[in-house]
Amino acid sequence: MTDPWLALEPGADPAERVRTIRSAHERFTAAGTVARPVRSVVAESWRRSARARVSPEDTGASVELTSGDLGAYRSEHPLSRVMPLFRELVGGFAKDGEHLLAVCDAHGRLLWVEGHPATRLRAGRMNFVPGARWAESAMGTNAPGTAVAVDRPVQVFATEHFVRRVQPWTCAAAPVHDPRSGRLLGAVDITGGDGLAHPHSLAFVGAVARAAESQLALLDPPVATDGALELTALGRDEGLLVVGGRKLRLSRRHTEIVVLLARHPEGMSGDELLCALYADESVTPVTLRAELARLRQVLGTEVLRSRPYRLAVPVTSDVDVVERRLGCGAVTAAVSVYAGPLLPGSQAPEVVRLRRRLTDQVRAALIARGDPDLLSDWVHAPWGEDDVEVWRALAVVRPTAPVVARLRALDTELTAGSTSPVRHRL
Repeated sequence: MTDPWLALEPGADPAERVRTIRSAHERFTAAGTVARPVRSVVAESWRRSARARVSPEDTGASVELTSGDLGAYRSEHPLSRVMPLFRELVGGFAKDGEHLLAVCDAHGRLLWVEGHPATRLRAGRMNFVPGARWAESAMGTNAPGTAVAVDRPVQVFATEHFVRRVQPWTCAAAPVHDPRSGRLLGAVDITGGDGLAHPHSLAFVGAVARAAESQLALLDPPVATDGALELTALGRDEGLLVVGGRKLRLSRRHTEIVVLLARHPEGMSGDELLCALYADESVTPVTLRAELARLRQVLGTEVLRSRPYRLAVPVTSDVDVVERRLGCGAVTAAVSVYAGPLLPGSQAPEVVRLRRRLTDQVRAALIARGDPDLLSDWVHAPWGEDDVEVWRALAVVRPTAPVVARLRALDTELTAGSTSPVRHRL
């Protein structure tokens, strides 16, 4: 079979291109094999979709962010700062061409979907709406989900979509990064019909993404300015610190110190730090001073001060973000940032206390919310696979056979007095 991309000249009619690709895909599906039926980016995405057990017969995406959750999450998201630019560059094009402008986060959740009213209505029937999860692992091959999965611009034509209900659509998306840290923020997407089936659509959305990154670079950074610190410490034993755009990987002990000093902006004495960091009372102040001296070499004397020990610049962390979102009731938004327990390998007494408190806060919010998808994500994460209380909450709202079986197994372990931890991991 001839490769459909080679069957058309570059100037061929876009609708004809889509029809050719659709025909090739249908022949490939019927025959089961063919020499070169599908572009490699699509074939690889199909494989990932199949491994994630996405059903081609899926009827629509799951809406994870609703009402207050969605509003709170969008207001804090860095891409909210370039939405006016997206609307200026893409809004008119989307409305005139009966297309949609969509923006998703790095997890494939749609934050904004705007454009032609009739097109929005049709897209809404498959839950292509704000708050819905269009990650590749949830909805298979699609431009926004695949773009964040592979971290590069992607165009998906018609039957290249993994889920059949999405196959009438064509879309192009490009990832957007934080211009200073390089962190993936999400993707900008154009979705519509056959009129988007042209390489120019991909080039256009790629240019829009680059314009957004340039705009973010011109704006004052939302968190880190003038050498301020941005700490990532959830789900990892070595913290990642961003200082004025520089990325620093800290040792576990140095991460513990930064976490503690960030929680005490007024500063901590040597004795207070010693008790907070070391369960072994035989550790001497000399050991602590040596660690602080090494950390000062990393951060600079202008950042780490003494008498008392303190950080002389503002600090924010993923722990702060989770606590803030929980405090305003944005549970889904909080869970999206919770990448795991705080420094899970740390035995520092104060870090253990903070870790337990944050984990319990998230768990309590999940159980109270009773959202089956959020509960399922928790118990299938490494830190929640033995969390019997969350399994029980999940069994109430989603009593499937695997859930009930797992809960029975955990209850049996508890009844038998198993020594293995079956509540939740800290």
